[in-house]
Amino acid sequence: MRSLIDIKDLSIEEIDELIVKANDIIENPKKYAHACDGLKLATLFFEPSTRTRLSFEAAMYELGGNVLGFSEAQSSSAAKGESVSDTVKTVSCYADIIAMRHPKEGAPLVASRKASVPIINAGDGGHNHPTQTLTDLLTIHREKGRFDNLTIGFCGDLKFGRTVHSLIEAISRYKNIKVVLISPVELKLPSYIKHDVLRAHNIEYVQTTNLEEVMPTLDILYMTRVQRERFFNEDDYVRLKDSYILTPEKLVNAKEDLCIMHPLPRVNEISTEIDNDSRACYFKQVLNGKFIRMALILKLLGVE
Repeated sequence: MRSLIDIKDLSIEEIDELIVKANDIIENPKKYAHACDGLKLATLFFEPSTRTRLSFEAAMYELGGNVLGFSEAQSSSAAKGESVSDTVKTVSCYADIIAMRHPKEGAPLVASRKASVPIINAGDGGHNHPTQTLTDLLTIHREKGRFDNLTIGFCGDLKFGRTVHSLIEAISRYKNIKVVLISPVELKLPSYIKHDVLRAHNIEYVQTTNLEEVMPTLDILYMTRVQRERFFNEDDYVRLKDSYILTPEKLVNAKEDLCIMHPLPRVNEISTEIDNDSRACYFKQVLNGKFIRMALILKLLGVE
């Protein structure tokens, strides 16, 4: 039995295999319409989510399976003090696979050791969000046709952004990648990621606070919101929340084939005027999330 807790759990070959499978699902949806007939996915969301939870549910329904679960901790026995271990042992009796989001880092890893069915980490605190990373990789591949020879700019909250941390971890395994880190000083990428990932893989990177300055060099711009829920101090959040707002004016010197990504939800860091720009890929990203999750569910359930 296999779970997915961290993007590092997958080899490059396995990621490539999932990309191929997702593309085949996109091209041939009817072929997969009954692949999970009679199987059930449980969505255990101890933290609010719109896209990730609905994406998992849509993925399972489109594979012919069924879904059960809860969308907040208060509507589960966690509100009564039940441990994560006991919850997943119980839910393992009802479902064939579990997608789990939890505010505590490491909770899905604990769950994977106690459950008798595969666990998919759907986000744990500021730590990991591997299916968002797979979504991002599918989007990059569909827009650029490759994972190597790319300059990727990450903009916004690089300190707490689990999507940023996971994607840097994944993309650093490919060749000739350059990373541009754009953030306020207070929200810089943690030094352990720079040391353990970027330097360890000899990835060329630059840090800056100026988005316009680096815009002409970027193949991909990955925008993120400043996350209120990760701050201990409301004043710090208010001071930093509007640090970077992407407007049409800031794209004047960008490449014609720039790919603008965002894990969503967006607050105001991308102007809605950009939504109709051909370079805006964030809603395509949402759709890609459903397809890559379909591919992952099939892989972890061993369904051919």
